[in-house]
This record gives sequence, structure tokens and C-alpha cells, in this order.
Amino acid sequence: MASEHKYQLNVKMTCGGCSGAVTRVLTKAQQEGSVSSFDVNLETQLVNVQGPIEEEALVEKIRKTGKQIISVTSQDEAEAAAV
Repeated sequence: MASEHKYQLNVKMTCGGCSGAVTRVLTKAQQEGSVSSFDVNLETQLVNVQGPIEEEALVEKIRKTGKQIISVTSQDEAEAAAV
């Protein structure tokens, strides 16, 4: 079984339609099993994702929505550094 990863993405979202598009692709990824959980916050423009999906695949899925990804932070690295 693939290990779980945690990512935080800063995605440029200006309206409910923007956050809805990101939510739709992540819901589909969740149904496929590559994402365990996610949270899309329009107000902070942050998307938190957890699952076995690799960073490159996650970025590609979100880019397909047409939304600009400002930054991606792997929470795996942040947690490893805190140990």
C-alpha cells in the first residue's frame, strides 16, 4: 500500500465556481482512491489534501481546472523536519 502524503496548496480562487472546480476534481480523485481527504477553503485560498497521490499528479489534476497554483507545500517534509 502506498504511503499517505499531506499537501497544502495555495490556489488562486476568486469565486465559488473556482473552489467548486477544485472540489470536483478532488472528489473524483477521492472516489478513485488517490485522495483520502481534502479541504478547499475559498477565503484563505488554501487546499489541504491527504492521500497516496504523488505531488506531481495532484498538481496536474488541479491545473486541469485552469486554476493557478501559487505554491505547494508537502506537509510530510514539514513533519519530518519537526521530529
